[in-house]
Amino acid sequence: MPDPNGFLRYDRRLPARRPVPVRISDWREVYPPAGEELIREQATRCMDCGIPFCHDGCPLGNRIPDWNDLVRTGNWDAAVESLHATNNFPEFTGRLCPAPCEAACVLGIAGGQPVTIKQVEVEIADAAAARGFTPHPIPTPSGRSVAVVGSGPAGLAAAQQLARAGHAVTVYERDDAIGGLLRYGIPDFKLEKRHIDARLAQLTAEGVRFRTGVNVGVDVTAEQLRAEHDAVLLACGALQGRDTPETPGRALRGVHQAMAHLVAANRAVATATTEEAAERRLARAVLPDGTPIDAAGKHVVIIGGGDTAADCLGVAHRQGAAGVHQLDLYPQPPTERDEARDPWPTWPWLLRNYPAHEEGGERVFAVAVQEFVDDGTGQVRAVRIAEVTVEKVDGRRVVTVVPGSERELPADLVLLAIGFEGTEQQPLLEQFGVARHARGAVDARDDWQTESDGVFVAGDMHRGASLIVWAIAEGRAVAAAIHGYLGGVGALPAPVGPAAQPLAAR
Repeated sequence: MPDPNGFLRYDRRLPARRPVPVRISDWREVYPPAGEELIREQATRCMDCGIPFCHDGCPLGNRIPDWNDLVRTGNWDAAVESLHATNNFPEFTGRLCPAPCEAACVLGIAGGQPVTIKQVEVEIADAAAARGFTPHPIPTPSGRSVAVVGSGPAGLAAAQQLARAGHAVTVYERDDAIGGLLRYGIPDFKLEKRHIDARLAQLTAEGVRFRTGVNVGVDVTAEQLRAEHDAVLLACGALQGRDTPETPGRALRGVHQAMAHLVAANRAVATATTEEAAERRLARAVLPDGTPIDAAGKHVVIIGGGDTAADCLGVAHRQGAAGVHQLDLYPQPPTERDEARDPWPTWPWLLRNYPAHEEGGERVFAVAVQEFVDDGTGQVRAVRIAEVTVEKVDGRRVVTVVPGSERELPADLVLLAIGFEGTEQQPLLEQFGVARHARGAVDARDDWQTESDGVFVAGDMHRGASLIVWAIAEGRAVAAAIHGYLGGVGALPAPVGPAAQPLAAR
């Protein structure tokens, strides 16, 4: 049984990040591997609560107390098996998920220190990777075929589950490499791409076929896809970036969507040699039309306060920005949970400091951009900002400018990291007879099918831009639904966790 006094004997502790001057000189991951002693110590802090609220906090329903205790006792092989029972790619979630499980940990009550669940998870996953991911034996073919459109975490999780049930699975990706946002949207200092490649090798060995450079709806029609496959899964993500077309100066050169900057930077890293990437001697990031979108030597302004903004901040540091301001519309959040506002075990509104924030830059809260200022040649030279207050009136957000608070910040490069408006409007939607709803996502029936029979949807395309853990959970759930639709019984585990049912059925 777990150590009932572990949380009394050990404080919460994370491994030290790589020193700032070292890590901003390359693109390697911020965190070095944690030692086994530290991880076993932290796993010992889990007391296997009578009601483990961490299960409810995790959309996947991960068996967190189980694998914590297996790590505590040094049974790493069993810990790997327990973790993979509910999560196809724990090395992704352990690096990228904000860990709602930790917010729901009983040790977090009344300002306590929750178990370092995310860190334990990634160390178990890395232990499995070090041993090599063993492909599951290919089962007897079912004779049924599934097309998965999109190769992000939802599509890959569904593809793996369906292949393990004996179905022939082909993943279609419009980019030149598999991985979706994991490949070109997430910087290497958060997720080195070798982790994706290791999983792709496993999926390939399990029978999954990959077709890159195929834009479904353009290069291949929906009709062709439906003729070749018995079911289709749409997992195209939610890449339609939110914009500010009404802000004066939005059309100036140097004002870009954040994802344009991140994708260009990731492509520059991906095409560099290992030595170049390690020493940051890379080709400058450019847009597909050759327009530079590199922060080197520039004053950068990032608009937005979330994960994407922090990713842009870390990239700007590594590209050699002259200075960076990150702007947030809302006031600075508290550093501790407000029990009146966000009672445990709900996800709290807190000031979240990412590793990129300790690398430099200035955060400015409770401000809004009033104008992108022209240098006279059509290039942005500054942003004019003003302090604001934000209120909710009849459920609507009302932003009020504080009179006399306007000022300018220098800006040679402005990045809009203000969220996403759902999946992109693209030819495949009309061809499959599927429509976006008012929030830009695609609805699913209670069996994960869209309004078009035999066409399923999951991940961000279904729920809007969300967490990687939700994407994997929905990928597993939709795979079970497709398996049932194809007449399969018993070969796939029943999905667990909050994502077991689509949004429309809740």
